[in-house]
Formats: sequence, C-alpha cells, structure tokens
Amino acid sequence: MSATSVKTCSYTKRNYTKYSGVVGAIALSLLLWGCSKPFSVSDTQWKTYSNSRYSFEFPYPSNWTVVAAPENDDGIALVSPRSQNVEIRAWASNRLPDVANAIQPNFQTTQGISGVLLVEVDQHVGLMKLTLTQGQVTYYWQGKSPSQEFSKYYPLFYYIAQQYRIKV
Repeated sequence: MSATSVKTCSYTKRNYTKYSGVVGAIALSLLLWGCSKPFSVSDTQWKTYSNSRYSFEFPYPSNWTVVAAPENDDGIALVSPRSQNVEIRAWASNRLPDVANAIQPNFQTTQGISGVLLVEVDQHVGLMKLTLTQGQVTYYWQGKSPSQEFSKYYPLFYYIAQQYRIKV
C-alpha cells in the first residue's frame, strides 16, 4: 500500500465520522421535534363508528374520511386528512366452528374484552392489529401508516384499540 492511499483512507474515514455525527444530530433533532406535541385525547375531536350488523364501535378523529364501507356492512376504512397512506380499518366476520385461537390474548380493551394486539413494522409499513373473538364472531381492527411515521401514529392507534367496544 502506498503512502498516498493510506492518507486517502484516513481522510475518508475522518470525513465519514464527521458527517455521521452531523447526520446523527439531525436525526435526533427530528425525533425530538416530532415528540414536541404528543397525541392528546382531549385535543382531538371524535366521531364514533358503529356497526349495526356485528354490533361493534370505536372512536376515530372527526376529520378522517370514510373511503370504503362494504355493501354487506361488515366494516369500514378511514384515511387521515394528512395522508392517504395512513388508515384505520375495522371489520368482523362469523367464525367457523371448532377454530381455535393460536395466539393467547395479550391485550384488554377498556370494556374488559381480551384479545390479541400485534404491532408489525417493516421497511415500508407499520401496522397495529387487534383481533377479538366473542361467541361466533371475530372482530378485526387495524391502524396502518408508513413505517417512518408509525411512531407518530402509535399513540392514536393504541388509544382507539383500547376504546374498541362490542355491544352486548
């Protein structure tokens, strides 16, 4: 190896370290800026979606738009006014007899109903999925956003999942 190439490698390493520190500082600033106004239940105006076919309901921000309500009335899809890529979906279906839940409940709604809450985040999409089973009906609720924005929507999605109600 020549002295010139050693110098070049050393110079490159110093620049990389210098720029990675700057990038880290920018990332930290963006993270803290994003946390400056956390989700607040009291600052949000709410509507309630009620499903008459399967007797479930949940709150959602009043400025979200309904994009899909199937003719069979098994659920709904809503999108954020800020991005069509941020959505909430809910639906229900009749369960087949003798179908056992493979996953043990890990979540309980404020109504006291136990279910399974899964959070999945990959390179593109972040999802929060709630599954509840009562009698012969399985209820599904899902919040979805681009993965880079998921931490911003997580508190909203979690709150809505907690407030999900099955009318008994």
